[in-house]
Amino acid sequence: MISLLVIVALVVLLALVIIGIYNGLVIMRTRVEEAWSDIDVQLKRRHDLIPNLVETVKGYARHEAGVFENVTQARAAAVSAGSVGEKAQAENMLTGALRSLFAVAEAYPELRASENFTRLQEDLADTENKIMASRRFYNGVTRDYNIRRETFPSNIVANAFGFTRRDFFEIEDEASRENVEVKFD
Repeated sequence: MISLLVIVALVVLLALVIIGIYNGLVIMRTRVEEAWSDIDVQLKRRHDLIPNLVETVKGYARHEAGVFENVTQARAAAVSAGSVGEKAQAENMLTGALRSLFAVAEAYPELRASENFTRLQEDLADTENKIMASRRFYNGVTRDYNIRRETFPSNIVANAFGFTRRDFFEIEDEASRENVEVKFD
């Protein structure tokens, strides 16, 4: 009788441990999803600002069609990207295209003095800062989730219940750190 009680107690204890680990993983997965949602909101805000910025610059620099086309294509790719890795790659391209756009804008003093351009530039800079903060938060939560998912004994529960590894959202690569070269013929 005592051995049966001990076995039942061990089974109950094991079940409680598994439930605790499972609930902890669910909480962390939900935090990762929430953090991704924060990034997604800021990226949408960024994508919404870009057409206004392009139109403002177009008014002053009509002969820079290639730059505008690159920004438009990069924005479309960023909006349609699916996974975290695809979004990061598309956002890298968009960041490079925006750098080219701002480099072109530097050549037009009347554009830089435009109140509308200045406001859009400030809004975009504010959004970039929010994306950076959201990305740091997301990557921190993702790191914690991945560590929890891969350490013992959580890895047993994670694998049994289908908790998958999450990717980090890494925007900057070597190409995006290079200076943009603008040439006028």
